[in-house]
Amino acid sequence: MNSSAVARRRFPLSIVALIVMVVILALLPFYIRGYWIRVLTTLFMSAVLAEALNLVVGYAGYAAFGNGVFFGIGAYTTAVLMTRLGWSFFPAMAASCFLAAALAFILGWPVLRLRGHYFAIATIGINMAVMEIVTYIGITGGGKGISLPIYPGNIVKQGLFFYYCMFILLILSVAITYWVANSRLGYGLRAIKTEPEAAEVMGVNTTLYKVLAWSISAALTGVAGSINAYWLTFLEPLFVFDIMISVEAFVMVLLGGPATIFGPVIGAFFLKLLSELIWSQFTLIHMGVLGLIIVIITLFLPSGIMGLWRQITLRWSKVRTTAANQ
Repeated sequence: MNSSAVARRRFPLSIVALIVMVVILALLPFYIRGYWIRVLTTLFMSAVLAEALNLVVGYAGYAAFGNGVFFGIGAYTTAVLMTRLGWSFFPAMAASCFLAAALAFILGWPVLRLRGHYFAIATIGINMAVMEIVTYIGITGGGKGISLPIYPGNIVKQGLFFYYCMFILLILSVAITYWVANSRLGYGLRAIKTEPEAAEVMGVNTTLYKVLAWSISAALTGVAGSINAYWLTFLEPLFVFDIMISVEAFVMVLLGGPATIFGPVIGAFFLKLLSELIWSQFTLIHMGVLGLIIVIITLFLPSGIMGLWRQITLRWSKVRTTAANQ
C-alpha cells in the first residue's frame, strides 16, 4: 500500500482530530489566563511565520533567510499608520499585508532569478537594507523606536483579542498552504524545486510561480508583524528586523517537515515548548543545549517530524496487511 492510499484511509480520522484541536484551542482561553495565553499567542505567531516560510523553502526550495523583513515591514506599517495618521488597527493591518506582498512581488522578479546561496544572501541583504532605512527616517521614530496606541480594555480583554487574532491567522495560513499544496501553483512549485529546467520546458512559468509563492508568504508574515506590533505597543528596528526571526522559522520548518501542511506548525510548537523547557532547566547555557538538540534531531530526522510519522504509519500499515493475509 503506497503512502497516498494510507493518507486516504487516515483522512476522516485526521479531519476529526483537526476539528477537535481547533475547538479545544478556541475554548482554551476561557480556562487559562495570563502567562499561558501569552505563551500560546507566541506559539501561534511562530507557527504562522514557519507556515509562511514553508511556501518558499518547503515547496519552492528557496532558502529565504531574510523573510523576516516582511515581519518588520508589517509591524512598522501598522505603527506608522496608527500613530502618525490615526488609522484604526484593522485597516492598518490590511495595509501592512498589502505592502509586504507588494514589496515581495516587486523584488521577487529580479531576486528570485538567483539560486541557492545567492538567493539566501540577497534576502539577508534586503532585510538589512530595509532595517537601515527604517532606522534613519523620521516617520518611523528612527533608532529610538515608535510607540503604538494600547488596545482599549483591561489586560484580560487584551490577551483574548491578540490570542484570537493570531489563532485566526494561523488557521488562515494553514488553509492557504492546503490550497497552494493542492493547486496548480503547488504542483508547479514542486516541479521547480525538483528540476527547474525541466519545469520550464514543460511550460511552467517558473519566475511567476516563485514570485506568487513569495508574495503570499510575505503577506502572511506582514500580518503577523502587524498584530505583534499592536500587541507589544513598542517597536525598534533591531527587534522586528532581527535576522534570528527568519533563522528560527527556518529551523521550525526543517524540524516539522518541509513541504507539508502541518509540519511547520508542529515544528514551531515543538521548538518553542522545548526552548521554554530548556530555559527553565539550563538558564545560563540554554542556547547551547537547544542548539545541540536541534543538530541531533536534524541529523536523525532529515524529513522532520512529519517524515518520521509517515514512516511509522507506513510500517504499521504493512504489519497489519501482512497479519491480515496470514
